[in-house]
Amino acid sequence: MSETSFILTLTSEPLPGIIAAVSTAVADLGGNITEMNQHWDRPANRFFLRVAFVGPQGLTASAVEQAFAPTAEKLGLDLKVVDAASAPRIIAMVSKFDHALLHLLYQIRVGWLRAEVVAIVSNHEEARRIADHEGIRFVYLPVTPETKPMQEGAFLALVEETGAELVVLARYMQVLSDDLTRKLSGRAINIHHSFLPAFKGANPYKQAYTRGVKLIGATSHYVTADLDEGPIIEQDVARISHADTGEDLVAIGRDTESRVLARAVKSHLERRVLLCGTRTVVFGK
Repeated sequence: MSETSFILTLTSEPLPGIIAAVSTAVADLGGNITEMNQHWDRPANRFFLRVAFVGPQGLTASAVEQAFAPTAEKLGLDLKVVDAASAPRIIAMVSKFDHALLHLLYQIRVGWLRAEVVAIVSNHEEARRIADHEGIRFVYLPVTPETKPMQEGAFLALVEETGAELVVLARYMQVLSDDLTRKLSGRAINIHHSFLPAFKGANPYKQAYTRGVKLIGATSHYVTADLDEGPIIEQDVARISHADTGEDLVAIGRDTESRVLARAVKSHLERRVLLCGTRTVVFGK
């Protein structure tokens, strides 16, 4: 028998009976739970839950939300339901460094990431060849301090037009305005090297080499008005030695950045990331 699959996420006060109520509601819909993750964040006094389940053919996400509405109202649940079978639409932004973008596109092509890239946006022309090769729409949006408001307005119009659920800054080297970050709150992910704030500015890997660091890494996070300080989704490090050159550090850093960004995007698309103030709850498999 054909099935439909859904992912339910919720946050609430840590009240008794939430899991029982959700499980009962899923059963009443004729569904079966395939995965469940939960966390009680005691400092924030918030409860977080992610439930993946399958239901009978013809069941829709809106019908599931309606079925859960009485439970959500009774327990004060901030509840969301998505169709797990649909491929989320994303926009990738890139400047001249294309390693993170290429890795992202590859992981989508082989099916590790389930998503549809509806546009590649860049303030440089170099990424056009990648978009053309992949058959993806390329949007060239050059920017100067004077044209920034107009450029960001055009970008927001593109997000609206394409119905993109997520914006991925795959080494997009322009600072987004406070207004744009507010409008993209919780649906824009960035990647940066983990040297911040120790090695700010140009050539961070050269600075790291000069200081003789033994670990380099990368951090992927949600975009906020505070530059490179949004809620962290994913991080990783790579060990290096005195034998590694400055060029080696750059190569290792590119690889780490690419992998960390892809893992962060995967967690977000699978609804495994829930915001908890300035932090995140990230449920693994």
